[in-house]
Amino acid sequence: MVRFLIGLSAVLATLSLTNCFNLAGFFEETDNELNQHAFKLAIDWSNERRSPDNQLIAVGKELAIDEPYSAITITCDLLKDGVLTIFGPMSISNINAVQSVCDEKELPHILTRWMYYPLRPGTAVNFYPSAPLLTEAYWAIIQAWKWQTFTVLYEDDESLLRVSELILQAKQEGIIVTVEQLDRDGTGNYRDALKRVWRTKQRFIVIDCHIDNLVEVLVQCQQVGMMTSDYSYFLTNLDAHTRDLSPFQWSQTNITGIRLVNPESSSVQSMSQKLFSEVDPIDELVQIASKLETETALIYDAVNMFSEILNKMTILEPPDTLDCQQATNGWPLGYTLVNLLKTSSYRGLTGLIEFNNEGHRSTFDLQVYEIKEGGIINIAAYNSSKAELKVTRVEDYSYPNVTGDMRNQTFTVIISLTEPYGMLKETPENLEGNQMYEGFAIDLIHELSLLEGFNYTFIVQLDGSNGNKVDNHWTGMIGAVIDGKADMAITDLTITAERSEDVDFTSPFMNLGISILFQKPTKAPPSFFSFAEPFAIDTWIALAIAFVVVSLSFFLLGRICPDEWNNPFPCVEEPEFLINQFNMSNSVWFATGAMLQQGSEIAPIAIPTRLVSGVWWFFVLIMVSSYTANLASFLVTENNIELFNDVRSLVENADKYGIRYGSKNLGATMGFFKKSTNELYKKIAKYMDEHPEDQPAENKDGVAMAETMKYAFFMESISIDYNTQRHCNLTRVGDQLDEKGYGIALKKDSPYRTKLSTAILKLQSSGVIEKIRKKWWEERKGGGQCTGTDDDTEATPLDLRNVEGIFYVTIFGTILGVALVLFEYAFHIMRVAGKAKIPLKEAFKQELKFFFKFGSNVKPVLEGPEESDAKTSPDQSRSERSKSKTATTNGEAARPYGFVVSSPSLDRLTESP
Repeated sequence: MVRFLIGLSAVLATLSLTNCFNLAGFFEETDNELNQHAFKLAIDWSNERRSPDNQLIAVGKELAIDEPYSAITITCDLLKDGVLTIFGPMSISNINAVQSVCDEKELPHILTRWMYYPLRPGTAVNFYPSAPLLTEAYWAIIQAWKWQTFTVLYEDDESLLRVSELILQAKQEGIIVTVEQLDRDGTGNYRDALKRVWRTKQRFIVIDCHIDNLVEVLVQCQQVGMMTSDYSYFLTNLDAHTRDLSPFQWSQTNITGIRLVNPESSSVQSMSQKLFSEVDPIDELVQIASKLETETALIYDAVNMFSEILNKMTILEPPDTLDCQQATNGWPLGYTLVNLLKTSSYRGLTGLIEFNNEGHRSTFDLQVYEIKEGGIINIAAYNSSKAELKVTRVEDYSYPNVTGDMRNQTFTVIISLTEPYGMLKETPENLEGNQMYEGFAIDLIHELSLLEGFNYTFIVQLDGSNGNKVDNHWTGMIGAVIDGKADMAITDLTITAERSEDVDFTSPFMNLGISILFQKPTKAPPSFFSFAEPFAIDTWIALAIAFVVVSLSFFLLGRICPDEWNNPFPCVEEPEFLINQFNMSNSVWFATGAMLQQGSEIAPIAIPTRLVSGVWWFFVLIMVSSYTANLASFLVTENNIELFNDVRSLVENADKYGIRYGSKNLGATMGFFKKSTNELYKKIAKYMDEHPEDQPAENKDGVAMAETMKYAFFMESISIDYNTQRHCNLTRVGDQLDEKGYGIALKKDSPYRTKLSTAILKLQSSGVIEKIRKKWWEERKGGGQCTGTDDDTEATPLDLRNVEGIFYVTIFGTILGVALVLFEYAFHIMRVAGKAKIPLKEAFKQELKFFFKFGSNVKPVLEGPEESDAKTSPDQSRSERSKSKTATTNGEAARPYGFVVSSPSLDRLTESP
């Protein structure tokens, strides 16, 4: 305390009024893009309350994830610029690196992320709620819900650390906890883990995973039959409410979450409007504020609170330039600011902020909410200071049984004649009533009636309209349900928030998303060099290099190897000259003959050259076989010309390739684009408004346009799958643009909704709905005729990785051949030196001198010193050589073979005597 007062006095007494303060923020590649925007917004807002000559300056720096060396380097550079404090980064290794520098130089270090270990004593202050206090909040909620057993689904190591204290707490209280990792291999498939939980019949589940994966986890829970009224979920992620959880509000499942940011707060809404400036102004403030994530809000609060601390000081001077290379005591006022932060309180977007002595946030308020039919509803509040959970709405958290009995009642069901959901039967008989219709929706209603025991009568929406809101009045099938003309409506009826305000929907009987229907890619014409396509370019280059190297190897090994030098005159026992068949042209021709598998008249004699030849032949065998096999694949397949592969490339290439695009006029798909805040989707909506001729009235018209012209039709993926089974020249392009479902529409507050939702889930879990879908998608009305007509997999050129082994065999075989020929060459020199009675050095010198005369492929026999005067010249006539040879055979000693300095041409050796 004494040190704090002394430091504060120094701050108040020593500094000028004309200072600008640099605040540095570290942002990593995986950070939300809004974090940096919030950092700048907070500084701008703080500057509005500061004097013009006492402003804050935002210094944003981007860091790679888990690169501590880079983090230290950038931090040291910032210290030279006189920064006042550093915010961030997010990855643990980078945090530790930055904190070590800040502690050494006594510079405040502000964090806004969950930490699984206590901060070491120093300059760090963390605005994220303390991990042990968050665990107390989790435990308080589970106790309030009276769970006697539960399963924890975690994602990774950090996720497991986050719930580890909760698991230990439950164990101490005698509660049985099962722990299961969602996805061990990182494939995005959580169904295996969920099925294991389903088999245990566990009904109470805690989910801790990254916010980007949460919705997919819940979707797969629904797919395995775990999204019913029997299940209860507790979501530990503080940002769960920022994602679209509306598809699960009709599931009757008790889904509980917690949040630090209250979207109903006026300050949160005001800041969100600035942050999400691109949001459509027709959106409600609460909807905009619901998108604000905890980390973004904490950055905004941290900057503003730090600015408030600076405002408390009448005079403050930024630190002098600090050098990481010099052992200095750092900034004397750094710990003063840190202590002021730890001992102050501030109310921001995330509520009341206070810290403990270690620098962890010790005071915060959490909202506890549930996902209900009306959306997100607050049901409790948790205060960390009191460690108290205050339930604001008392309710039995197990859903009550449905009171509306459907048995023996008759309902009017409105359908539309839309394939394959509702169609008129094609039969010569005169049919009446329900017997007139067939299709997916007809069969589904029939199965539901068998389960719930009700009767039904079909009526048809003549104009086929699902429903649009015009002047606050619904048209189409939605209007028929609201006006009481029908009790239910079923077709390809998309569940939307706007429709849900006026009617009730059952649980989705089919999940889908918007995708693109377009013609299948056309075949590219074969190129002039199609014969070269079986090998990739790197393989051809390596093959050419191998050919050159092997040709040179034959030439050099042939010159070195003694056994490759032959007597040109078999009748002469002691020839004066030896010839070698492996000159440069012959070596290339030998390698060429082997490459083309035609052979040649040249045959290696020595063991090293034969070894290299065998290796080269084996290499050629593998390469030619690979080429032939891949060539056959290329001859029966053709490459496709793809004009686009996703929605972005469609918009970018539409003008280039003359592609038109659109969706069903006034349908839910068009509404999706018009209400989207995505800039790309806004551009698509603008195009749709400007080109009404590309917006067909019915889906079948859009399919016809896609089939006959360059037209991309946006429609539901399930409908695309139906049409691609019947129109073999059409295909689905790209991924789904959204996630939604088809449901049965009922009157608002219908007592039968829960009964029907439960029945739908039963049909899904038993596979009945999938059986009906397969019947109408793949079997009836021309379904399945395009099965097996998909293009074969494109032939892929063999790159170097596919054949690198044979290259290594060739290289090692050639090296072994070189080693053998060198050994044989050394032995030959010793033998020649002994027989010629000359020094070994002199023999090697003469042999080496001839070796480098590459223009000759003939060498004379090496003679001893006593015979040097009588040595026959290479240019002698054939008769003189014969006389000399005769004298040799009459009494001279046999002379060994070897290299000489000069050599005659091969043509003279072949002259007639």
